[in-house]
Amino acid sequence: MRKDNQSSNMDFILMGVISQQEQEEFFFILFLFIYPITLIGNLLIILAIRSDIHLHNPMYFLLANLSFVDIFFSSVTLPKMLTNHLLGTKTISYGGCLTQMYFMIGMANIDSYILAAMAYDRAVAISRPLHYTTVMSPRSCVLLVVMSWVVGNANALPHTLLTSKLSFCGKQEIANFYCDLAFLLKLSCSDIHFNVNMMYLGVSVFCVPLLCIIVSYVQVFSTVLRVPSTKGVLKAFSTCGSHLTVVSLYYGTVMGMYFRPLTSYSLKDAVITVMYIAVTPMLNPFIYSLRNRDMKAALGKLFNNGISS
Repeated sequence: MRKDNQSSNMDFILMGVISQQEQEEFFFILFLFIYPITLIGNLLIILAIRSDIHLHNPMYFLLANLSFVDIFFSSVTLPKMLTNHLLGTKTISYGGCLTQMYFMIGMANIDSYILAAMAYDRAVAISRPLHYTTVMSPRSCVLLVVMSWVVGNANALPHTLLTSKLSFCGKQEIANFYCDLAFLLKLSCSDIHFNVNMMYLGVSVFCVPLLCIIVSYVQVFSTVLRVPSTKGVLKAFSTCGSHLTVVSLYYGTVMGMYFRPLTSYSLKDAVITVMYIAVTPMLNPFIYSLRNRDMKAALGKLFNNGISS
């Protein structure tokens, strides 16, 4: 009991993106630039979809939810890192660390399941166009989003509860700028075998949406390849191109982070982490808006209405 009390009252030290001071200054300026762009870009996507009746369909409903999750995902870690740098401290409380870890796991899972729902939406639109309005009804879309949040939180809760039961001893230095489950397990002086097994189970749950995305696009490509018209093929690929780019960027950085040994933390690992935490949520609005005429038109209307008002 005494160890639990000690753990709950202690602070962790976030060592930052990389330990060298000069590079930390660079990453601070980078995050100070990226975070507002992430907030503004994703918020504009949500407002444009909400304000334009032509975008009130399943694809854009899911995109708006993805933008909302990206705002939440970035806000879990970047404000704390920026605040710590400005205050000249590197600490985070025990409760703050567990809270940050919970939302990181939860938001990452929700993000992946919404991406899977978007892939399913494209598969239905291309493979079963006559049944699209029935399959992707408003009720079905809401259910897909709700299930994404339920599964994401259900995956995050056991890891957080199990980690809260661990004892920590020695230097509580986390070789990163946020509280990550793998790094916390490395700092524990308790038996973590069950936690590690649960972490592998959590990774498998996290990989389920990737499998769904692959199956959806196999169905898309098999349908598209049977289309005799080149124009039809190009149109199908144009509607999927942005989503495939986001999926590749997201899962590429995830695999770079978690499918590697954690015995050391190099500059390469730091760059992958920054790509995953900060850059990907910032790029998503640009990827979806720059290659989408409807979205560009909606954003143009939003800007014109704002200027006129």
